[in-house]
Amino acid sequence: MKQSEIKDLSAAELQEKLSQTKKTYADLKMAHAISPIENPLQIRGVRRTVARLATELTKRQ
Repeated sequence: MKQSEIKDLSAAELQEKLSQTKKTYADLKMAHAISPIENPLQIRGVRRTVARLATELTKRQ
C-alpha cells in the first residue's frame, strides 16, 4: 500500500486496515516458521505497510 493511498483513508479506515495488516503479517510469519514461504520478501513489504499505517495514525493524533 502506497503512502498516497494511506493519506486518503479516514482514521477509522486506517485503524481497520492496520489491524487487518497486522493479522496478515502474523499469519505470514507463522507460515514461514513452519515451512519456508515462496516469497519471503513479502514479509518485509507487509511489515513496512504496518509501519506506514501506524505512522499515519500517530501523525493524525
